[in-house]
Amino acid sequence: MNSRLSNATIAELPGAVAIPRYDRAVVTPGIVHLGVGAFHRAHQAAHVDACLADGETGWGIVGVSLRSPDTRDALAPQDGLYTLAVRDSAGEKLQVVGSILSLLVAPEDPGAVLATLTDPHIRIVTLTITEKAYLRAADGTLDKAHPDIVHDLANPGSPKTAHGFLTEALARRRAAGTPPFTVLCCDNLPANGATLHRLLIEFAKLRDASAAAGNRPLAGYISNDVAFPSSMVDRIVPATTDADRARVADELGLEDAWPVMTEPFRQWVIEDRFSAGRPTWERFGVTMVEDVGPFEDMKLRLLNGAHSGIAYLGLLGGHATVDRAFADPTIRQFVDALWTEAIPTLPDDAGLDTTAYTVELAQRFSNTALAHRTAQIANDGSQKLPQRIVASAMECIGAGIVPRHLMLAVAAWIAACEARGKTLPEAHFTDPLDAPLNDLLGQALPTEDTVAAVFNLAGFAKGHTDRRLLIELAATHLTKLRQGGPTLALAALDIGDS
Repeated sequence: MNSRLSNATIAELPGAVAIPRYDRAVVTPGIVHLGVGAFHRAHQAAHVDACLADGETGWGIVGVSLRSPDTRDALAPQDGLYTLAVRDSAGEKLQVVGSILSLLVAPEDPGAVLATLTDPHIRIVTLTITEKAYLRAADGTLDKAHPDIVHDLANPGSPKTAHGFLTEALARRRAAGTPPFTVLCCDNLPANGATLHRLLIEFAKLRDASAAAGNRPLAGYISNDVAFPSSMVDRIVPATTDADRARVADELGLEDAWPVMTEPFRQWVIEDRFSAGRPTWERFGVTMVEDVGPFEDMKLRLLNGAHSGIAYLGLLGGHATVDRAFADPTIRQFVDALWTEAIPTLPDDAGLDTTAYTVELAQRFSNTALAHRTAQIANDGSQKLPQRIVASAMECIGAGIVPRHLMLAVAAWIAACEARGKTLPEAHFTDPLDAPLNDLLGQALPTEDTVAAVFNLAGFAKGHTDRRLLIELAATHLTKLRQGGPTLALAALDIGDS
C-alpha cells in the first residue's frame, strides 16, 4: 500500500503533478469556510490556493463541516492536502491544493468553531452548505419552527446551523470590539448574499426578542455593519468514486483519501463589497462586479435549469451520466428548446452573451471524462427548481411565452420521484420533502391534483397569478411521462417525433 499524501510526503510526488508553490508553514488563516464539500475544494479553495502562491499568505482556510466528519477524517491525516483532478476528453491534470490549513466538525465541538469565527484574523466567512441548509419556509422566510432553529435560539453558545454560528460569532465580535467579517455566500440561491443577509436578520430579531433588557439589538448591527456580497459560482464537480481514488493514487504514488474530480472550466463572479479586505482574486480569473444578478440568473436558468432537466429526463430514460443523457438527440433538442424559452427572461442590457454561453455549456455537458451522475444532480429538487426552472417559467408567461419545456423539467422531477422504488432504486436521489412527497405520490390522485398538491407542498409559484397554467402544463407532461416515459413526453413537444 502506498504512503498517504501529506506535508511529509508531498516531495515524493511525480514532477507532472502540480504542488503548492508556497511554504504552507507561513500561511495564516483569514477565511473560514462552512460546508467543506467537493465543490468548495474544486472552486473557492483552488482560487485561494492561487492567491497564496502569489504571496498573499494571510488567506489560509479553516474548513468547517456542519454535519458529517467525513471530510475532516479524510483530510486531517493529509494535513488538509488533497488532489484536484481536472478532466476533459483530452486527458487529466493533477494538482495538489494546500489552501485548507485545518478542519473542524461543528457537532463535535461548536465552541472551537465559534472561537475560530471570533479570531480577529478571520476576515471572510464563505459558505457552500447547499440550498436546503438555509432552512427557508415555503414563502422564502426563515423556517422559525425548524428544530435546529429552535435549538439555536435556546442555545446560542452551542449552535447547529449556519445561522446560529454566524449570528453568535458576530455578537461576540461586536462585544469584543472586533470588526465583523464579510459573509460571502457561494450557494445557488437567488441574490444569495442578500438572501442570507435577510435570513440572518430574521434569526437575529428572534434572538433580540428573547435577549435581556438593555442589550443593543443584534439585528440592527447585522443589517447595518456586516457586508454580505452576492456571488455566482460555476464549476461541474461530479462525485468522487473508488475508481477515481485508485487512478489518482496510481498517478501520485501516494494514497489520497478524497481527491476531487472537476472540469477545466470555472467561473466566479463576486460583488466587490468587503468590509475587512479580501484576496486579489481578480488576478486569477474571478470577475469582481457591482451587481452579480444578471450573471447569477444566466447561470441558474441556463446551466442549472438545463442540468435539472437533463438529470430527471436522463434518469427516466436510463441515462446514468450527463454526457450520455445529452448525447440522446431528443434530450439535446429539449435542452435547446428550454434555453430558447429561458433566454428572453434574462436582461438584455447587462452585457450577457447567451449564445457563446450556451455553446460552451453544450461542450461542458458533452465532457465524457467527468461521468457526472444524473442522480447526483437530481438531489434536492424541491429546493433547486424554484430558482432554476419556476422563476423562468413565471417570467416567460409575463413575456407572452408558454413555458412548455421548462414545465416538462418539473413534471420529470415528479415522475422521477414516483419512479424511486419502482424503475429506479428506492434511494437513488433524495429530497428534504421526501416523507410528505412519498405520502402524497402514494395516494394515486388524478394527475392534475397530484401536481397541484406538489406545487402546494414545495411552494412553487406561490401567489403567482398564472400558477394554474403552470400546474396544467406540468400535469399534461406528467400524464405523458406516466404513459410512455420521456419518449412520449418529448414527442408530444415535437421533439424526436418522426
